[in-house]
Amino acid sequence: MESSETLSRHQEASKGSQMSNSRKSWNSQKQTCALLSIRPPYAEAIFRGEKRFEFRRAIFRKAVDVVVVYTTSPTSLVVGEFDVTEIISDSVEELWSRTSQYAGIDEELFFNYFKGRGVGHAISIGNIRKYKKPLDLASTFGIRAPQSFVYI
Repeated sequence: MESSETLSRHQEASKGSQMSNSRKSWNSQKQTCALLSIRPPYAEAIFRGEKRFEFRRAIFRKAVDVVVVYTTSPTSLVVGEFDVTEIISDSVEELWSRTSQYAGIDEELFFNYFKGRGVGHAISIGNIRKYKKPLDLASTFGIRAPQSFVYI
C-alpha cells in the first residue's frame, strides 16, 4: 500500500474538507485513529501476524477504530496500521491467561512490563496493513513521536 486510507483521512481532516462517503472504510461516520509508538521487534511481529495483542499500562479514553504504528528508534518511521477489534482490560494475571497464546512476548517480559499494576490492557489486533513505503512522522503528520500514543 503506497499510502494509507488513514493518512488520506488525516490529510483531508487537516484541510477541513469532508471525506466522500464512497470510501469503503470511511462509511458514514468518522473513524477514530490513534498513533502508537511501538518498538521495532514488536511492530515487526504484529505485521508478521505473530503478535495479535498490543499491551498498554494506560489505554485510550476514546473508542479507537484504527491504530497507526510508529516504530521507535532506530527505525523512527510510520510503517503501517491495524484495525482495533477489542480492548481487553483485566487483572494482569487474567490478561496473560486470555492473551498469552498470541501475546508476541514471553511471560517474564509481560509481567515485568506490568509490574506494580493491578490492571493491564490489551489492544486486540484485527486487519493489518503494512505500508509499502514507510512514512516520516513529522513531515506526514506534523507531530513528534508520542511517549505512548496520540489521537490523529
